[in-house]
Amino acid sequence: MKTEAFDYNLPRELIAQHPLANRDESRLLVLHRDTGQIEHRRFKDLGEYLRRGDILVANDSKVFPARLYGRKTSGGKVEILLLERLDAHNWKAIVGGKRLDAGKIIELEDQDGRSSGIKATVVEVLDGPQRIIRFEEPVDDELETIGHTPLPPYIHEELNDADRYQTVYARPLGSAAAPTAGLHFTVDMLFDLRGQGVLFDTVTLHVGLDTFKPVEVDDIFDHHIHSEKAILTPDTARRINETKLAGGRLVAVGTTAVRTLETGALRSAGISGSLADISRRDAAGETTNMCPWKPVAAFEGPTDLFIAPGYRFRAVDHLITNFHLPKSSLLMLVSTFAGRELILEAYESAVLEQYRFYSFGDAMLIL
Repeated sequence: MKTEAFDYNLPRELIAQHPLANRDESRLLVLHRDTGQIEHRRFKDLGEYLRRGDILVANDSKVFPARLYGRKTSGGKVEILLLERLDAHNWKAIVGGKRLDAGKIIELEDQDGRSSGIKATVVEVLDGPQRIIRFEEPVDDELETIGHTPLPPYIHEELNDADRYQTVYARPLGSAAAPTAGLHFTVDMLFDLRGQGVLFDTVTLHVGLDTFKPVEVDDIFDHHIHSEKAILTPDTARRINETKLAGGRLVAVGTTAVRTLETGALRSAGISGSLADISRRDAAGETTNMCPWKPVAAFEGPTDLFIAPGYRFRAVDHLITNFHLPKSSLLMLVSTFAGRELILEAYESAVLEQYRFYSFGDAMLIL
């Protein structure tokens, strides 16, 4: 399938530049896969679509101040986006700046643009703008004073409150971008859902490079996702499986939660391989995009699961998600879950209704 099949037109003014004052006041497009019906609601109405015994599973990874600024000792501005801590001194990063070859030394600035006294060296050139950066001293404890919130490139306005780019349940530091589907939840809303009998649990996937990487190949089967660290604990896996056995539904909050849960289901079923490999096996089965339910297995480690048409879902029943960029792997995932034509119809409806798009935008519930 061609990447062009996942394109759509979006007026620039619909790209949300700031979060709403109240998280749960964002709009909620409810898409019914069985009928194609579309409803326009508010996120705070979510509980009307959930049942006692359902389980919400969200990604609890916390965004760290991953964007650094500095200058080469030889001159020239540099921007560094930290992606993955390799050890106490070395990080995998995306860099912006000219001639950042191995051996280049960078003097980092603090949040006020002054010299921080911390230096870093490019030690290895990877694909494209990726580099291995070595800091003279560990920077983990310095990031709060030298780091900046790593907002996506389509957000051009300053964020006054960095906590608004965090979910209210964020815990382990590790993401270079927020799992944005969860930004709509408030603490009160989660308590209300619990009172309704809806369970809530978390997995962890530290969001990395592919949030910033568009699908640039013509054929989606030629696209490769870099691995990201994910954790599905034994306790969470047990609660999910018990919920499903009792007749409850698994509602994933965001595409990163989907990828973690489906990775757990594939591991439980002993299935591995690329999207093309898995899709070929799935194509030999039923034509529906849903498999018979498979339990999820606990795991801790990398996942490079790329979900696109041809993949059949094994764990997730329903999905809460934001609106995604054209020709992105995230749009391919939701198109696989609901059907490409239906998703593009829903996106067209959202544009006509003036929904707010992307990270600080509105949400969609796919039933």
